[in-house]
Amino acid sequence: MEVLKNKFITIKAHVEDAPQECMFELKTQIILGLLEPESNGVIVKCLYASIDPAQINRMKTQCSSQTSVAPASKITPGMMISGSGVGRVVASKHPDFQKNDIVYGSLEWAEYTIFKNGNMLWKLDTKEFPLSYHIGVFGTSGLTAYGGFFHICKPKKGEKVFVSAAAGSVGNLVGQYAKLFGCYVVGCAGSKQKVDLLKGKLGFDDAFNYKEDVDLKSTIQRYFPDGIDIYFDNVGGEMLEAAIANMNNFGRVAACGAMSDYTNSGKRATLNMMDVTYKRITIKGFLSLDFSSEYIKDFISTTTDYVRAGELCVLEDISHGIESIPYAFNGLFQGRNIGKQIVQISEE
Repeated sequence: MEVLKNKFITIKAHVEDAPQECMFELKTQIILGLLEPESNGVIVKCLYASIDPAQINRMKTQCSSQTSVAPASKITPGMMISGSGVGRVVASKHPDFQKNDIVYGSLEWAEYTIFKNGNMLWKLDTKEFPLSYHIGVFGTSGLTAYGGFFHICKPKKGEKVFVSAAAGSVGNLVGQYAKLFGCYVVGCAGSKQKVDLLKGKLGFDDAFNYKEDVDLKSTIQRYFPDGIDIYFDNVGGEMLEAAIANMNNFGRVAACGAMSDYTNSGKRATLNMMDVTYKRITIKGFLSLDFSSEYIKDFISTTTDYVRAGELCVLEDISHGIESIPYAFNGLFQGRNIGKQIVQISEE
């Protein structure tokens, strides 16, 4: 009988506030009898794992997001944690997957993931770009940025766009898409290094460090004296309140994330509904799961062309080894990451 030792990361207890590395543990699973001959099973060795801040909502005792969609379901202590990943097939009884195929799908924060069938697993045929791109710029982060900006916000050339958490995995791409489309773009971030990156390498029209400005409403007004047409919200809380106060009539808000709410429910936004009503502001939440396969094809085609032409800068923050996952995850809430946070679990 075949035996597989599988190291994985789990939580020791539910995580209610800001995560700490000590809240996680590395465990080993012993798997016996890997794949039955009559099964459609696939075993994937994880190469790259996506580390995303919204995962913390799955780790809580209770969160409204846990019952919304299956990928946001609750994680109990000791349970494996799943997320987007790229891996290599090491064994397969499924007709669509062969040993050594490179695949993308919902992989565990583990050395190996066992699929009972081929659901939630897709073969990657391209070798033109680094494999890590498929969980970042060509993956969920890229689709969220592209779909949120173009489909949800419906921009017009020349409009004024504000992006929060603009140096993060989604925000940096939103700003770049907006500039390529012909908009005026301002982003905010939490350090001088990130602000310089936005205004320099990424080509934002302007940017500011929100930690240096106590009065966010006045700060945003200074950068948008004629108002905001589109706000891409990654943080919620006081930033959302301040942005709404500076929105133009018929402004659009893409509610992508609420980073400030994830670890401090006291910072949840209290919106001025008079502004929302009389300015006829549209605020719409969305998930990457909302977009059709045809839309995803358009996103991949357009983004591939941009990356290939050097018009879209890819930002990745990669740590190495499964043991580094807690540090990488904690870093998202400490503001350490720049761009897409990824852990390389195994060598390609």
